Amino acid sequence: MTQGGHTALNPVSAWVARFAHLVPGQGESGGTVLDVACGSGRNSRYFLRRGHAVVAVDRTVEAVADLGGTCGCKIIEADLEGAGGFPLAGRRFAAVVVTNYLYRPLLPALIAAVEPGGVLIYETFAQGNENFGHPRNPDFLLRPGELLDAVHGRLRVIAYEEGLVGRPRPAVVQRICARNDSAGPALAAPIDPMAQADE
Repeated sequence: MTQGGHTALNPVSAWVARFAHLVPGQGESGGTVLDVACGSGRNSRYFLRRGHAVVAVDRTVEAVADLGGTCGCKIIEADLEGAGGFPLAGRRFAAVVVTNYLYRPLLPALIAAVEPGGVLIYETFAQGNENFGHPRNPDFLLRPGELLDAVHGRLRVIAYEEGLVGRPRPAVVQRICARNDSAGPALAAPIDPMAQADE
């Protein structure tokens, strides 16, 4: 069993785990992670275990209610697609993490929320996924190269992949890790030889 009684049946994305070491700061040194559309909280739980503070945001937060008393975790119930807009506008984070979620009007705000030296770790479904299952609605499927276009001129791409994956089920995905190097010269991304993609 993992934190909050959640089992390994809902593990963190291999893409998130692969680049988690790039998130600056842990524990008391800062390094707050924004978990967007947090769902069951698998990303939040993972980064809390790594010593990061976490802000978890979703329209409904019952699935992460057990984290409410956890030191370093703030839970925000908000409709990310509602009239109120992005509830954390103006705040910046060591990492903005998004998996299996797409609301295009929110993309600029999420990119702007990455602090200097921080990273965007994003993975969701892409066009072609309609041949394998849900989502099939094009509103929820990234167009070819869309994440690259979204970060162009704003974040430096560390890694990018697009195509068919086999796990946890066949799906077409697009995923990116990109860093905000605006505060100074670009830093070389350390390679974690133990990290593996999920293909």
